[in-house]
Amino acid sequence: MRIRTAGVVAAFALALAASGCGGSDSSDEPAAQESTKASGGELVIWADDKRTAALQPFADKFGQENGVTVKVEAISKDLQTNFVTAAQQGNGPDVVVGAHDWIGNLVQNGAIEPVQLAADKKSAFSEISIKAVTFNGQVYGVPYAQENLALIRNTELAPEAPKTIEDLVATGKKLKAEKKVTETLCLQVGQNGDAYHIYPLYTSGGGYLFGTTANGDYDPKDLGVGKPESIEAFKKIGALGEKGEGVLKRSIADTNSIATFTSKKCAFLASGPWAITDVKKAGLKYDISPVPGFAGGKEAQPFVGVQAFYVAAKGKNKALAQEFVANYTSTPELAVALYNAEPRPPALTAALDQVKGSDPDLVKFQEAGKNGQVLPAIPAMAAIWDPFGKAEAAVIGGADPTTTVTAAGKTIAGSIK
Repeated sequence: MRIRTAGVVAAFALALAASGCGGSDSSDEPAAQESTKASGGELVIWADDKRTAALQPFADKFGQENGVTVKVEAISKDLQTNFVTAAQQGNGPDVVVGAHDWIGNLVQNGAIEPVQLAADKKSAFSEISIKAVTFNGQVYGVPYAQENLALIRNTELAPEAPKTIEDLVATGKKLKAEKKVTETLCLQVGQNGDAYHIYPLYTSGGGYLFGTTANGDYDPKDLGVGKPESIEAFKKIGALGEKGEGVLKRSIADTNSIATFTSKKCAFLASGPWAITDVKKAGLKYDISPVPGFAGGKEAQPFVGVQAFYVAAKGKNKALAQEFVANYTSTPELAVALYNAEPRPPALTAALDQVKGSDPDLVKFQEAGKNGQVLPAIPAMAAIWDPFGKAEAAVIGGADPTTTVTAAGKTIAGSIK
């Protein structure tokens, strides 16, 4: 469900296929539209359970307007894996909906092709969302939502937003001493770690995953894990761990972090827009602010993730798929419907403007992520998740940061090669 796990499934080995990157430029759009209406046939869209119902009315309308049948099929689990496998076997969909950090793997496996998105369409989206779906200089998806971590706090327990992680720890300690909470911070770690959720503290401590090339793209040859900066960051993280301040714990995982917060056992929760439904159901008074960094450290930068529509390179009706993705998914009506299905900030500016008046949380999440880093979509990112997470869990459990992170860096570097 959440973007932090999306990169893991890229690890399976599939034959490299030609990506079929050809396509027309914006001047060819009228001809493309004419051909889609004449082609008839069927358009198949794959999405997850939460988005399927929201998409169906729009798919039906598109089908009526173009004289085709449109099927929206729900793939309950492992959507990326199933899509790549089906594409290789020639029985995949025409359009797929998923996270932007799939792009590197999908392109490498020849599963998607660039979207012919006109300049005026691009400018209608947030700049960071277009950056997220751009890979090797080409736009590979049409974004509809973006997300990032923020600090959600129970304002009855913690009226003021902490400026630093040290401020947060001090407040949490006081609340624990007063027996008002049992945990200082609900930031999911688990037994295998969680690179996505620890990333703001990692960056504040000075660590980085990949450097960048001259044009701003992530550079897999410049791996930050294992470098002195990453070791220093993990020393700070370890000091918050089980043998230090006891703020970060492996017992707090994806299965219980939100529930621990909603049951008022901790005053602070590091999570994303997906947590707000449960927070509201619990009737908590809450506020949202950026995840704080270490005092005297760098700014804490969460990952910014984007959800998008993609055109399948091996789809049976690619002209129709291009028309649907480039011109139909970029409407405010569809973006708002998807927001209503799951309230994540729309990437389309007009849709965000439409819903933010009734949902001030959206603006606060965007503010918390305004200086965030786009989650890397390069294939090398698949090598990061598991070793990095396990190193994090080990250090939080009391392992030596220097030897642990150095070993993780070597493992990752070996996988990238």
